[in-house]
Amino acid sequence: MRDRNGNPRRPGGGCVVGAGLACTSWWREREGSSDEAVCVDADGATGTGTVSVVEPTVSVMRSAGRLVVDRRLHAGEIARFTSHVVCGPAASDCNIWTGAIGADGYGRYYLTRQGMGLCVRPHRYALAMACGALAAGVLGLHECDNPVCVKIAADGEIEHVVAGSQGDNMDRMVKMRRGGGRYVVRRGDRRGVRRERSVALREAVRHGWDAAAVETALLGNQPTLW
Repeated sequence: MRDRNGNPRRPGGGCVVGAGLACTSWWREREGSSDEAVCVDADGATGTGTVSVVEPTVSVMRSAGRLVVDRRLHAGEIARFTSHVVCGPAASDCNIWTGAIGADGYGRYYLTRQGMGLCVRPHRYALAMACGALAAGVLGLHECDNPVCVKIAADGEIEHVVAGSQGDNMDRMVKMRRGGGRYVVRRGDRRGVRRERSVALREAVRHGWDAAAVETALLGNQPTLW
């Protein structure tokens, strides 16, 4: 394992409570925080919990680099990914990520590739899983306006996560502010509120899909825009 500067480091000195694993290393969203973290054991299995001892992060966030997901080579990684997803029954329903969620309200998925800890956005991993690889610079865009959705729709179905550029993302943001998203979401969905909504969605489906709980999590206690 190496730090952000590429220097070798030994895992240890931190503890993740509630992960259910004997941790050999762990990753946290923000350095110096006590937010949710991912623990990795000696066999590469992961679990989520809360950091109880502060230590610098040990992973590299790869938000738009080249990402390859080979169904044979990365079978275990894919199985672990799908274990953190709850699928809605209808075409319009999202498939919701139930793993770690960052301060920005988007999911976090921890990988170990060639001895290096990597963190990727789950919706982008889902895109790479569907097509085999994503080129550097290709983003995952949420047509459903739900940052914890990882659903890749089949041809002819309602779109959820789609591939696009940063330019596409900016254009879409302008359109969404003007016309609203597919879901009735909270007024003023800023970064902090977005994370609250994402965490509420995760908890709403923690034990299986619950349409009423999902709707409540999406709306919160705010009035609709229309």
